[in-house]
Amino acid sequence: MNLEYKKRRNKLSRLIGKDGIVILPTAPYKNRSRDTYYPYRPDSDFFYFTGFSEPDALMILAPGRPEGEFILLLRPKDPLKETWDGHMEGLIGAKQNFDANQSYKIGDLGKVLTEVFPNRQKIFYTLGQHNDYDKKVIDTFNQVRANQRRLGVVPTEVVSLEPLIHDMRLVKSREEIRRMKEAARISVEAHYRVMDECKEGVYEYQIQASINHQFGQYGTVPAYDSIVASGSNACTLHYIENKDILKSGDLLLTDAGCEHQMYAADITRTVPVSGTFSEQQKAIYSIVLDTQKNAIESVRPGQTFENIQNNAINSITKGLRKLDLLSGSLKSLIKNEAYKDFYMHGIGHWLGMDVHDVGSYMSDAGKAKKFVPGMVLTIEPGIYISRKNNKVQKPWRG
Repeated sequence: MNLEYKKRRNKLSRLIGKDGIVILPTAPYKNRSRDTYYPYRPDSDFFYFTGFSEPDALMILAPGRPEGEFILLLRPKDPLKETWDGHMEGLIGAKQNFDANQSYKIGDLGKVLTEVFPNRQKIFYTLGQHNDYDKKVIDTFNQVRANQRRLGVVPTEVVSLEPLIHDMRLVKSREEIRRMKEAARISVEAHYRVMDECKEGVYEYQIQASINHQFGQYGTVPAYDSIVASGSNACTLHYIENKDILKSGDLLLTDAGCEHQMYAADITRTVPVSGTFSEQQKAIYSIVLDTQKNAIESVRPGQTFENIQNNAINSITKGLRKLDLLSGSLKSLIKNEAYKDFYMHGIGHWLGMDVHDVGSYMSDAGKAKKFVPGMVLTIEPGIYISRKNNKVQKPWRG
């Protein structure tokens, strides 16, 4: 993968030009409680260009720099810390194992920025995400501008880096797709296990434990908090309490996907707890399944999320109207968004290093972005009939 990271850095260098410079930190540790922390995961954008997974690190990319374009700032080796927390690459490891042209201690960031800002006109850095780094970047920016007469060319603006990176990440390489296919394969196994273990008297958290166990068999972790929602819990779109007992007659919705080598899967399936759908459940399930199949078949280069969503709305509204859950003309029901009582979200989203992956859904011209080869997306329509929905008869609710 080192070659792929290098290709990405080279592409980013071309995009920003020789008068630009990139400042890209990784994610900080996140405190869980007092002196314990959540398992660490590097920032996706940072990892995309470096493959480096330690905290307290930052990438500088300076096109055309004689000493080398790729600078990696990171924690220095610390034998005592390594005793407690494990291996640290250190300054030498940054060069040998991650192809950094130069490496510095993260504590020397201010000094390094002072050296690399002159002869650059644009700083590509996303403000508002890292307060400490924001201060160092802005302070150094102001410092070199104050010395413009002595330094010559100095930066004149700070430009958000995210749009450039996120457009790059939107189109996946063969290796990225390979990783995502493996994440999907493992996630499918977990969903099959859910189907086997979905029985009356089992608790939602027990199903979740089985999902996590299946992920762990392959050394993967959940890409997001699994939703294991029985009965009316499935009408809460991001239900994650997973605490109720499964009851005969209810449906179980499971939304779970693993992360394999930094790439996510996202799969949602619904099964009857009793093993058999009621007449009403089967009717609703069939509408969603047909909508999903038709949407998947329509995914191709040149297609857009907007078109697929409109077709899904049409399909779901037709189905609900046929079941007398909506009344009126199809055109007026869609125009008045009557379907939103049952289907209130989009048809899908980009998928990649983040489960709701980055990248705009609109083109620079303000039109829906057309799909191109290498884009990866989810297709996940749904119909939700809450027990509180008094517009429909009780057999259809929950």
